[in-house]
Amino acid sequence: MRFIFKTDYAQDIKIAKHGGQVFWYGALMLLLLLAPWLFAEYWLAQLTFVMIYSIAGLGLMLLAGFTGLFSLGHAAFLGVGAYTQAVMTNAGVPFPIALLGAAALSAAVGFVVGLPALRVKGIYLGMATLSFGFIVEEVMARWESVTGGNAGMHIKPPNMFGWVLTSGTEFYFLCLVVTVIATLGILNLLRSPTGRAFVAIRDSEISAQSMGIHLAHYKTLSFAISAALAGVAGALYAHKLQFISPDQFNILQSIDLLLMIVIGGVGSVHGAFLGAIFLITMPQVIALVKDYLPATIGQAPGLQGLVYGVVLVAFVLFEPMGLYGRWLKVRTYLQLFPFYRKGMFKRQKSFQKSDRLR
Repeated sequence: MRFIFKTDYAQDIKIAKHGGQVFWYGALMLLLLLAPWLFAEYWLAQLTFVMIYSIAGLGLMLLAGFTGLFSLGHAAFLGVGAYTQAVMTNAGVPFPIALLGAAALSAAVGFVVGLPALRVKGIYLGMATLSFGFIVEEVMARWESVTGGNAGMHIKPPNMFGWVLTSGTEFYFLCLVVTVIATLGILNLLRSPTGRAFVAIRDSEISAQSMGIHLAHYKTLSFAISAALAGVAGALYAHKLQFISPDQFNILQSIDLLLMIVIGGVGSVHGAFLGAIFLITMPQVIALVKDYLPATIGQAPGLQGLVYGVVLVAFVLFEPMGLYGRWLKVRTYLQLFPFYRKGMFKRQKSFQKSDRLR
């Protein structure tokens, strides 16, 4: 088992805590760089979707996992970014500028949506964001002169100042670069005073306020950053599909995003990636298993929704820390064997907290 002795504050906030992390993350990056030559085109496309959803998951993880503000309409930010990217790209704007525009407009919309978070929270905040999702979907469907309405609109390939990315491999590397930048940005944000303020608000708003943290500022900032990342993911999503329509950004997409971070592990950066892998691979697994099931079950139209629901309930009941929490337990077991104690990760009872000012 590895013991890390920290002697200064700079060592405590380092992204890589020890040499083992540098080695394994370096090996992972090498694998991702070699992926176009190791995997077939289909699996490379699936890996691209994993990275796109990971970016959106990082944004929602920042909002829900680290700030404690849940959103049931996050697909709306995905749609704002996708349509902004489509309109600007089709107008001849280079990809980097269009991507910044998609992120900026999504952040502005997220700031507006974050205003209700100043007065409501919990289920009421979820209802507010859900209503916003319906409004954005309706706007995308009715504003036909810009979005094409329900008929949708096509989007041109990314144009990097004259270099047009037409192949799947080129777009894969583009998504890889954006994903690495987004991940490093989130990791640096979380170890900054701003990120620590987000976590303090999640744990206790009263305690955070008593330490001088401006709740209104940081809540709206969290919504804006989360929406910006969702907008970036939406822009890449639009380029990957090359066609977008309002029904791609409905309530089911928002539920998929929320399901992704819950199953991946709320409150962990790794959980966003593990949840994205689950979200992309689960339909493939269900399609493979269908052939071995009775026809009445395998051909049932609601099979995928049923499996998702069962998996979600199972994680909530038996593994609330998600896939990343399960990995932590397995890793600890292997490190401490044979001295692992069964109740080590047992949740302790806590006194009920009250956020009411007295």
